[in-house]
Amino acid sequence: MILKRFLPALIVAAMILGVLTGFLINTHLPPEGAKAAAANLSIITDIFLRLIRMIIAPLVFSTLVVGIAHMEDSAAIGRVGVKTLGWFMLASLVSLTLGLVMVHLLHPGTGLALPLPTASSDVAVAGFSLKDFIAHLVPSSIFDAMARNEILQIVVFSVFVGSAVAALDGKAPLLLTACEQAAMVMLKITGYVMVMAPLVVFAALASTVATAGLGIVVVYAKFIGGFYLSLGLLWGLLIAVSALAVGRRVGGLIQTIREPMLLAFSTATSEAAYPYLLSGLQRFGIPRKIVSFVLPLGYSFNLDGSMMYCTFASLFIAQAYGIHLSIGQQVTMLLLLMITSKGIAGVPRASLVVIAATLPVFHLPEAGLLLVIGVDQLLDMGRSATNVVGNSVAAVIVSRWEEQLGPQIEAVAAPA
Repeated sequence: MILKRFLPALIVAAMILGVLTGFLINTHLPPEGAKAAAANLSIITDIFLRLIRMIIAPLVFSTLVVGIAHMEDSAAIGRVGVKTLGWFMLASLVSLTLGLVMVHLLHPGTGLALPLPTASSDVAVAGFSLKDFIAHLVPSSIFDAMARNEILQIVVFSVFVGSAVAALDGKAPLLLTACEQAAMVMLKITGYVMVMAPLVVFAALASTVATAGLGIVVVYAKFIGGFYLSLGLLWGLLIAVSALAVGRRVGGLIQTIREPMLLAFSTATSEAAYPYLLSGLQRFGIPRKIVSFVLPLGYSFNLDGSMMYCTFASLFIAQAYGIHLSIGQQVTMLLLLMITSKGIAGVPRASLVVIAATLPVFHLPEAGLLLVIGVDQLLDMGRSATNVVGNSVAAVIVSRWEEQLGPQIEAVAAPA
């Protein structure tokens, strides 16, 4: 409990200490030594992310099955599902459009003082196919999907299981109890894993700064600053919508998501925040059946920060190479990204794959991806935190639409 009380302060202190340590390593060691030190530090981050991913699949399955099974009937499931997906599509459109507008206002790629890459990037590109996307939704084996942490496939299977349980007269009490207990066990394990959070934050930032140095921030200042300004505007819009939904309780919401947001920011993956966010939103007053339904879907369909980055980075590359895209092409790009960004994993560098697949469609140099790879870690931190904010707001909005937002409570089964 003591650690939990001071966790935000410890995380902030770890962030500052991590940047300073990385800077000292970068400036006082030769490149080979700095790279070796960063590799050693990244061991801590790798272990932490493995521990989190170990929890994600059983936690998503158990909470989603319980959440759906506790809904009144199939009509309630359909109603909540339509409202959730409707909000996701609206939020996606706003995120993508805001990224497009901001990159035009700021022109971060114009006059970039860097040699333009001509070699191809090393990011694997998979051409988008609607047939493949739809086929990928359905797991051939739930065990295979869980082994690979295919969140979208786990969600599909869980929806079927939860809907079947809800349709049974007795609601399969043994299975439902097992899922409830599994969720409680996973959340308790999360509490054990979160003890590492400050150390992980320190290691992640120290490793990044040790290899890239603070100088790269100066070279890309306009691009990085412009993107974070855009994220700030998106945060403002999301918080404003939350304020309309919950009124004065918006301060409590910000306090609730502060720790998961810092964790996602420092580790550059929104997956790390999922278990903490799940319990925190229930503490805020969102019913378990809604938060357990909205969050897993949101981690596949509502990654607002990642979607904004897709339009911002794609048009940044076009500006850097002096390539003009017509309004029609930009609208087409926005619509294409609306589809291709769905199901994107909440893990580092997933957005790069979507961008790499988008560039050839509009005859933009694939090598341009190398312009953003160097600072992708810094940008991934911001968009991961934004994904946490976006999914939290989605859960609040849906619970308000369902008129089921309860009072904030102090004691729940949460990581301690």
